[in-house]
Amino acid sequence: MSQPGPGTGTWRKSTRCESQKCVEVAEVTAGMAVRNSTDPDRYVVFPATAWQAFVDTVRAREFDHG
Repeated sequence: MSQPGPGTGTWRKSTRCESQKCVEVAEVTAGMAVRNSTDPDRYVVFPATAWQAFVDTVRAREFDHG
C-alpha cells in the first residue's frame, strides 16, 4: 500500500533531502504517517499528539548535541 488509508495527504520529503533516500511524511486521519522513501510500502503512524510533541522538541533544539 502506498497511501496509508483514508484522509491522507501527499507524501512529502524533507526540504533538506539531497538524495532519493529520505524520510517522508503524510497526514492521515489518525495523525502522521512516516516512511523511508527507499521502502515506500512500509510506514508507521503516530497519533497527532505524539507527532506534535516530536515537532515541538525538534523546534526547541532538544535533539541538538555537540
